[in-house]
Amino acid sequence: MEGKFFSWISCSVILSLAVMIGIATPGAEAQRAFFVFGDSLVDNGNNNYLATTARADSPPYGIDYPTHRPTGRFSNGRNIPDLISESLGAEPTLPYLAPELTGENLLVGANFASAGIGILNDTGIQFINIIRITQQLQFFQQYQQRVAALIGEGQAQRLVNGALVLITLGGNDFVNNYYLVPFSARSRQYSLPDYVVYLISEYRKILIRLYELGARRVLVTGTGPLGCVPAELAMRSRNGECAEDLQRAAGLFNPQLVQMINGLNSEIGSNVFVAANAQQMSLGFINNPQAYGFVTSKVACCGQGPYNGLGLCTVASNLCPNRDIYAFWDPFHPSERANRFIVRQILTGDTRYMNPMNLSTILALDART
Repeated sequence: MEGKFFSWISCSVILSLAVMIGIATPGAEAQRAFFVFGDSLVDNGNNNYLATTARADSPPYGIDYPTHRPTGRFSNGRNIPDLISESLGAEPTLPYLAPELTGENLLVGANFASAGIGILNDTGIQFINIIRITQQLQFFQQYQQRVAALIGEGQAQRLVNGALVLITLGGNDFVNNYYLVPFSARSRQYSLPDYVVYLISEYRKILIRLYELGARRVLVTGTGPLGCVPAELAMRSRNGECAEDLQRAAGLFNPQLVQMINGLNSEIGSNVFVAANAQQMSLGFINNPQAYGFVTSKVACCGQGPYNGLGLCTVASNLCPNRDIYAFWDPFHPSERANRFIVRQILTGDTRYMNPMNLSTILALDART
């Protein structure tokens, strides 16, 4: 199964991969800044500094991280931004709220993500104090002012223009908004197809603002298979089948996101935005976990109740002894090993996964300019 990932890689992609692991021009890509925006799938610990229930700063989170301690990542170990940084030969980005994000550390980039947020400002209101996407973008402006004070405005602008950006939004707008409770305010206001159209229109405004703030290479992930996570199996499934309503939501949202991104790129006249189909990237190990070395894609490693899908992952939860054989770490989030399959597709996947190009192709193109 894994062989399919590599069968089509061109020579230029192989060259760019060599650059990333340091075979050619060591350190060249490590100097490219990396910025991260979004929700719990990409939060590196900003919520540790907030009075919120959306936190992952207690054991057993971080059990497989190099320090074996919780970091605020919603993972047993590394998350998607960490693995992208690893592939670039760079240090993981620090949370923007971390006190150590000063001086030279600023030049690596920053992670502005905050668990619980969505495209809409009313998404995740139950978590109280989280960094909504509008605030994340304001922090990005503040970051640029701080970097300009360090290296000058011209250099700061070049750093931002040359950076890689990852943004992950959308899942919470369904799970923690539209479908949070029966007859939610948003589900009374919109039919599902109309809600998706509204979300896409609001996401477009966010991406335009990122472009106005200087972002020129932006990976935009769609939602994963929302109805297949252990939390939704526990609440909505009778026999372990994925929840149809949430799968329908993802099925409507993701193609429209790609269409919107293609339209934006046409207007700009450049492939600034790249769509990463997280749903398609995950379906392989969800539908056929054994082919990827997992024993299950239904039961979370850490949790309680049916499928370990209820409540939070805490020291009182059931905890699997081997996280590498579970596709899901907790009721909502992939394990580090599952994240590695996702990032592999971001790097080398064909147009089923990355549109209009994958990250390796981006790196090869940008190395020529």
